[in-house]
Amino acid sequence: MADRPRFGPAGFPADFKELKRPREEAPKYLRDEGLDALEYQATRWGPEPQMTRVSAESLGANAGEHDVWLTVHGSYFINLCGDDETVEASKKRLVACVTAAGWMGAHTVVFHPGFYGKRTPQDALQTCIEATRETVETIRTLGIRGVRLGPETTGKRSQLGGLDEVLRLCEAVEMTEPVVDWAHLHARGGGLIRAREDYERVLGEVENRLGGEAAKKLHTHFTAVDFNVRGEKAHHTLSEPGYGPPFEPLAELICELGLRPVVISESPVLDHDSILMRDALRRVQRAMRP
Repeated sequence: MADRPRFGPAGFPADFKELKRPREEAPKYLRDEGLDALEYQATRWGPEPQMTRVSAESLGANAGEHDVWLTVHGSYFINLCGDDETVEASKKRLVACVTAAGWMGAHTVVFHPGFYGKRTPQDALQTCIEATRETVETIRTLGIRGVRLGPETTGKRSQLGGLDEVLRLCEAVEMTEPVVDWAHLHARGGGLIRAREDYERVLGEVENRLGGEAAKKLHTHFTAVDFNVRGEKAHHTLSEPGYGPPFEPLAELICELGLRPVVISESPVLDHDSILMRDALRRVQRAMRP
């Protein structure tokens, strides 16, 4: 559980990549920027980890040394709602990501649950729950400890991943925690997140369903987003006018309610918008001091 609100990027920042430094050094780079979280992107992985154990352990050691909270975003090819063959392949991809997460000491493997396809939403959710349970059993059999599965709220209406669906999945399966992508909820709902009360409604639903600690320690994603009737279209920077959701009302709630979220930037300018959100939170904190 995060000990404080933490901010960081989804993947390695562009400026870090230009340095051509080993990826294991990314935690120090982020800490030097004043950031303290990193979501490693395993989004193109197949059924085997696509990094060595030595590399993963080195990344984890550096994250520990520099106090950077590590998570992993699982493969985009995971679909736990598909036909039998697709589900079996997806479980292997998810286990590969969890295996590497265990090596590096990451806390959560975030994943998109899947697509409805020809299934009804109810049937798709039940298929996903059963597949996630089977994945958890495999993880336990392999002896991997300390890594949780994080089903993420999704941005397209063709995907399983509404807030209720993610919470039902977490209610049904052990070793899971919800990942709330605020941009996805905003886009999926046609501009759902506009003001303080919209954030309060989501946080209240998480608390009512999974308990106060679940709401307090949410793993989250944030960016500005464009959308249409199908849902999410494209990510935008926080500095571009005309795109939501707004971050400031969430910053106020984090301070007032003593929340400890991990906030992962999925902006086109990953670490730069992480810094903007961190600074917005600090401004609210200063304003609240007597």
